[in-house]
Amino acid sequence: MKKELLSIGESLKERLVDMNRFIHDNPELGNQEYKAVEKLTTFLKEHDFEIKCPVAGLDTAFEAVYDSGKPGLSVAYLCEYDALPELGHGCGHNMIGVISAGAGVALSKVIDEIGGKVYVFGTPAEETNGAKVTMTEAGLFNKMDAVMMVHPSGFTTESGTSLAMEALQFDYTGRPSHAAASPENGINALNAVIQLFNGVDALRQHVTPDVRMHGIITNGGVAANIVPEHATAQFYIRAATKEYLAVVKEKVLGIAQGAALMTGATLEVSNYELSYDDLKTNAVLSETFNENLRSLGITEIHKHRKGTGSVDIGNISNVCPTIHPYIGIADCEITGHSQQMVDATVTDLAHDRLITAAVALAYTGYDVLSGAIKLK
Repeated sequence: MKKELLSIGESLKERLVDMNRFIHDNPELGNQEYKAVEKLTTFLKEHDFEIKCPVAGLDTAFEAVYDSGKPGLSVAYLCEYDALPELGHGCGHNMIGVISAGAGVALSKVIDEIGGKVYVFGTPAEETNGAKVTMTEAGLFNKMDAVMMVHPSGFTTESGTSLAMEALQFDYTGRPSHAAASPENGINALNAVIQLFNGVDALRQHVTPDVRMHGIITNGGVAANIVPEHATAQFYIRAATKEYLAVVKEKVLGIAQGAALMTGATLEVSNYELSYDDLKTNAVLSETFNENLRSLGITEIHKHRKGTGSVDIGNISNVCPTIHPYIGIADCEITGHSQQMVDATVTDLAHDRLITAAVALAYTGYDVLSGAIKLK
C-alpha cells in the first residue's frame, strides 16, 4: 500500500508545486489568506473532500474531510499559509499548507477498504493570533486520533518541544500633575512600570532556566513635565510546561501588584494575545514518521533543540497525539523569517522535499488508520 501512496504523491507533484509557487507569489497576512484558502480548498474539493469554511468563527479557517464510509480512526493534517509583513513567506508557510493538503489527498485514495476519516484543517494566522488555539477551544480536534504537520527548515529535524506562553499587558493609572511645580500632587504610572521591570529582573534568579520573561513599555507618558497618568507594559512569559508557567505567572502578577502599591497607582492586567500551551510530541507518532522519512531516503534526521519559542500547535498536542517535525530544504542552516527562507521554499530541492514530506505524512497516517501503531 505504501508503494501506491508514493505513486500517488509523485503523480500530484506538478499540482502541488504550482500551488506552492502561487501561495509564495501571493503572500497574505494572517486572517487575510483568502487566495491561499481558495487554492487549497479547491484542490481538496476536486478530490472529494467535504469543505466547511469558515470554521470556529475564523473567516480563513477551514475543515476538509474525506470519509471512507466505514468505521475507523481519524487522522488530521494542518495547513498554515499566512505570510510575514513586507517579507512574505519567510517562514515557509506556503510549503506547509501544500504539504498537508497533498498528504491528505494521497491518504484519502487508499482508505476506503481500511476505514476511517482523513481531515485537513486550514489554520490561519500562526504568526499573529494563533488560530489553532481558537480552533482547539472550539473542540475541532477532540475526536482526532493523530494530528500532524511538517515545517520547512534548513535541516530535517524530529518533532520536539516548545514553551508554553502567556502574553500579559499591565496598565497602570496614576494621577497627572506638573512635574516641576507640583510633583507632590501626582502619582507616577511610569514609575510603577519601571518597578515592574525591576521586580521581574530580580525574579529571574529564582525561576528554572527554561523560563523566558521579556517585555516592552508601550506607553510611558506624554511629556517630561507631566507626571505620567497612564503607562503600559507588555510581556511574554514562557516556561517549559503550562503547569510551571502558571506558577511563574502568579509570581509576576504579585510583582505587578507590588509595583502598584509602591507607587499608589492602580493596575489592570489583561492578555493582549492568546496563550499557548507547550508542545508535547507523541513519541510513537514521531518515530513512525521518522522511519517513514528514512524509507524515502532521508537518512539524516537531527535531534530537536530544546524548545525556546512558542507555537499554537502546542494547544492541540495537549488534546490529542501530535507531531511537528521539520523537513530540510537546503541541507544547511537557514535563518527563519528571512529572505533566505523565502527563496529556499521554491527551489528544485524544496519541491522534491515537499513531495517527500507529504508522502511521509501519508505513510504515517496510513500506519495510524490501519492499526499498525497504537498511540493511546
